[in-house]
Amino acid sequence: MSGGTRAYAAVDLGASSGRVMVGRVGHDALELSEAHRFPNRPVRVPEGLRWDVLALYAGVLDGLRAAGQVDSVGVDSWAVDYGLLDAGGALLGNPVHYRDARTEGAGEKVWATVPAAELYAATGLQYAPFNTLYQLTAARSTAQFAHARRLLLIPDLLTYWLTGEQGTELTNASTTQLIDPLTRTWSHDVAERLGIDLGLFAPLRQPGDPAGVLRPEVLEETGLTGPVAVTAVGSHDTASAVAAVPAVGERFAYICTGTWSLAGLELAAPVLTEESRAANFTNELGLDGTVRYLRNIMGLWLLQECVRAWGEPDLGLLLRQAAGVPALRSVVDAGDEAFLAPGRMPERIAEACRASGQPVPETPAEITRCILDSLALAHRQAVRDAQRLADRPVDVVYVVGGGTRNALLCQLTADACGLPVVAGATEAAALGNVLAQARTHGLVGDLADMRRLLTRTQPLTRYAPRGDTARWRDAAARLATR
Repeated sequence: MSGGTRAYAAVDLGASSGRVMVGRVGHDALELSEAHRFPNRPVRVPEGLRWDVLALYAGVLDGLRAAGQVDSVGVDSWAVDYGLLDAGGALLGNPVHYRDARTEGAGEKVWATVPAAELYAATGLQYAPFNTLYQLTAARSTAQFAHARRLLLIPDLLTYWLTGEQGTELTNASTTQLIDPLTRTWSHDVAERLGIDLGLFAPLRQPGDPAGVLRPEVLEETGLTGPVAVTAVGSHDTASAVAAVPAVGERFAYICTGTWSLAGLELAAPVLTEESRAANFTNELGLDGTVRYLRNIMGLWLLQECVRAWGEPDLGLLLRQAAGVPALRSVVDAGDEAFLAPGRMPERIAEACRASGQPVPETPAEITRCILDSLALAHRQAVRDAQRLADRPVDVVYVVGGGTRNALLCQLTADACGLPVVAGATEAAALGNVLAQARTHGLVGDLADMRRLLTRTQPLTRYAPRGDTARWRDAAARLATR
């Protein structure tokens, strides 16, 4: 590439869409462009909700063809879900979607053998019904599982199809609830007690490790000239997104926004206290030995489902109308599992407000304002709790991901937290993916160096907090008493 820059393809798969982005990186340059975007449409079949992983792989190939010649490819995606392969390496059916109902009751089965407090002390992972551990517990009696000889998490599965080589990237492995966050390797004790064969997993990889080269068939289909390296990145999209937080110093919180909101701190060591477990914080692994100490919040999924139910109205107009609705009239718990499944989201939000004795939002604008106020309130609580539990003060909150486009949500988050919010790196996961690849070529250094490059090259918007945080405190108290 000219001017001392190199080109990297970031395959970034989200819960509602996938994209192949091309990053051009130099010692003082970072440019990102979209080569191809494609839908990610889960399919409900008689046996449950499944990912259409073949369509995703076809989208990846189309994206690499559109990207043109690149120096390396990296793959990231959502966490916890996986594909099972037989002894010959063939996929045994479409991967199960984490929103599938099969894990109902799986937690109780696990805790009967490894109590929840012991499990948290060993793995540091918050309880979420879709964690890979609970999925494996639910899948154990199935014929597909009986024939499985290899388990590959979603980005590792696509990397395998691209290269023919198998591995398990660490940041995503840390979401399985089978990794010890202190040793940053498998928790053999937990796996043994629960009868999980860790031999199902391919060897662990670190971000930056080589993951193979594109197979000849892939080169032929995409028109690329080999060899083209595939590099392990922070393959959990949140790990890549946090790497792309344009922070200065250590006294910051981050909120990775999109279908989910992941709100928390970047730490040097996990927080494994019982108080942390009770607050439902998770310790996932990040780049350069870091820990992503965060809480999962339902995120813009609430609004996405409502917009789908309303027939896809103009989102910009809807947000402008929502800005005119009185603030904090009604709020819901944005972390409530009751909102996890798809369908009837406007009705479910209205029902939650009715059940808690609050005014019931009726119009799309009122429901949208309820969602955004609720998300900002959940962001506030997560940032406050993280500071207390980790004993780490925060001076600023960085918002990255798709929610940076939602100025109202960013402003409400600043108001709720009583802290300045810096919003930027809209395609944070893709940027973190690209920068992890660029490090293998010596174009950037450690996380601090990556972030300095981001602050110099990416547009950022600052939101100052407005008004008194007392009304947010009152809203939180109102929600806590319901």
